[in-house]
Amino acid sequence: MRNIQKNIKHLRTLKGLSQERFAEALNWSRSMVGSYEEGRSEPPIDRLIDLSDYFKLPIDILVKNDLTQAKDSSFMQVGNQRLLFPITVNESDEELIEIIPTKASAGYLAGYADPEYIEQLEKIKLPFLPTGTHRAFPIKGDSMLPVKDGSYIVAKFVDDINDVKDGRTYIVLTKNDGLVYKRISKHFTGQGLLLSSDNKAYEPYHVQMEDVLELWEFTCCINTQEYDEKELKLSSIMAMFRELQVELEAVKRMS
Repeated sequence: MRNIQKNIKHLRTLKGLSQERFAEALNWSRSMVGSYEEGRSEPPIDRLIDLSDYFKLPIDILVKNDLTQAKDSSFMQVGNQRLLFPITVNESDEELIEIIPTKASAGYLAGYADPEYIEQLEKIKLPFLPTGTHRAFPIKGDSMLPVKDGSYIVAKFVDDINDVKDGRTYIVLTKNDGLVYKRISKHFTGQGLLLSSDNKAYEPYHVQMEDVLELWEFTCCINTQEYDEKELKLSSIMAMFRELQVELEAVKRMS
């Protein structure tokens, strides 16, 4: 467990604690902390549980990953635990956009918190994007027409699920379904979200909050195929009907 000694010291430093104060917080001895940080001994499972509970990080992340480059902003809160959230930057310390390739999207569920997985992804810089951490996700199928199969959605990371805007589209990573691109409604019963497709041939469905691992809010779409004239007309007609429906609903409320 070579990483654990470095990780204990680094995470303790992020908290701004001396070895003595850290030992008090965990009900350990200061010499025990020093022994683990210097690699003279390794923490047994009960001590790893103490560390996991204190830092709110899974044990496998504490043991398997080198966290010495991580900052507090490198973690995201999921329920009562934090997960490692790797971010890559260029030479100017500007955040880069990782591109999740179509062939690798199925593996994103397993690798989204793994710095090595994120590191090997292709990266681009789009200077017109607003501030925030962005990734580009591949779109499969026709559930979100007029967004075509093979397009990429560039989306901004949402670090608080309470910031989700009702009726907006998001890339959602869930424990059961992996990556999906859906329109989110917060009008639900219980602790969950309603995910809907713009293509009404697909039924909406609920996901529970505890099943949501990541949320990314739509920023822009990169289409990899040209639209033909008929498709453009169809999408314009669909947009017009959606707007008319909104106006009709407004008239109903006023009458």
